[in-house]
Amino acid sequence: MRATFVLGRIAGVRVGVHWSVLLIFGIIALGLSQGRLPETYPGRAWAVYWAAGLCTAVVFFASLLAHELAHAVVARRNGIEVDDIVLWLLGGAARLKGEASSPGAELRIAGVGPLVSLLLGGLFTLGAWLLDLASVSGIVVEMVAWLAGINVLLAAFNALPAAPLDGGRLLRAFLWWRTGDRLRATAGATAAGRVFGWLLVVLGLIAFMRTGAFGGLWLTLIGWFLIAAATAEGRQAQMRGVLAGIPVRDAMTPEPLTVSADTTVAGFLTSSRYRFRHSAFPVTDDGAPVGLATLDSARKVPQAEAHAVTVSEVMVPLSQTTVVEPDAPLADLLPRMEPGAEHRVLVVDHGRLVGIVSLSDVSRAVTWLTNTASGRRGGL
Repeated sequence: MRATFVLGRIAGVRVGVHWSVLLIFGIIALGLSQGRLPETYPGRAWAVYWAAGLCTAVVFFASLLAHELAHAVVARRNGIEVDDIVLWLLGGAARLKGEASSPGAELRIAGVGPLVSLLLGGLFTLGAWLLDLASVSGIVVEMVAWLAGINVLLAAFNALPAAPLDGGRLLRAFLWWRTGDRLRATAGATAAGRVFGWLLVVLGLIAFMRTGAFGGLWLTLIGWFLIAAATAEGRQAQMRGVLAGIPVRDAMTPEPLTVSADTTVAGFLTSSRYRFRHSAFPVTDDGAPVGLATLDSARKVPQAEAHAVTVSEVMVPLSQTTVVEPDAPLADLLPRMEPGAEHRVLVVDHGRLVGIVSLSDVSRAVTWLTNTASGRRGGL
């Protein structure tokens, strides 16, 4: 999940927001301002309800951010670098550059998120009680009480033992500790995630057919997300097992064709060097990599401006591109790679570009390794 726009950095971690956040933000604000608050405290001006609903939604997303930041901070303390945090439709996600080195590290990283949400729920509960004692406006008390309840609910839901929820990570840590096999533990956690997801889908459909309530469809949507995410996590774990011990240099495309940063977009699009070969090209300035240019981004430049705009103006800058060394473990790239030309990985050795990696490169490596292993078993 890539951020639509970046909010900035907190504790050195880039924080982004996906456009789908607007949907859940609107649902929360609308539900509070036109439902719960007017029903509980009628007779106020509509602007008061809307202001309260919007403020509550903002604080709720700040709570989600605190939950994900807790994961990021503890991951760093356990030697795992963090790519970024992205808030989106169903909450948030902290993207880690690697995996926990032990069941204990997995337990700490996964467990801190629900713990922070539970702590926030307790603080908001205390705040609501103190505000009520101080005879503060009932609407303010209701806002804080809603935040208390939603954070406790968030902690409880995330603690369920089903991947990709935090509880699924806790289950994986336990299975890993019991069996000593991380791949087997991941398979168990993802299986639990799929079962739980299907349970939510069935319950949501039953609720919708019986009552016609929107909540049933929302439950079904969450269930489908859990099924898809758990399945993807299981496949990724299998790929990580196959790629264990394989360096990036064994899968990368070496010495890729590059484009100079001062090349015009028109020149980039019309040059025979870049036709019919790839959809993304590393951008260099005096031989040093500075970004990644895609044909799609170049084609978005109006034809009348293409002769005046340079590739450096439409490229994905190096700061937003995944860069690795040739001897880095290929398996550690998987959580950081996504479909799309703009998500290619640049391989740099002592400041010099030596290769590029795409998902198709990784797939070819997996296929080759799988066929090799099958051939060895067949020979035996």
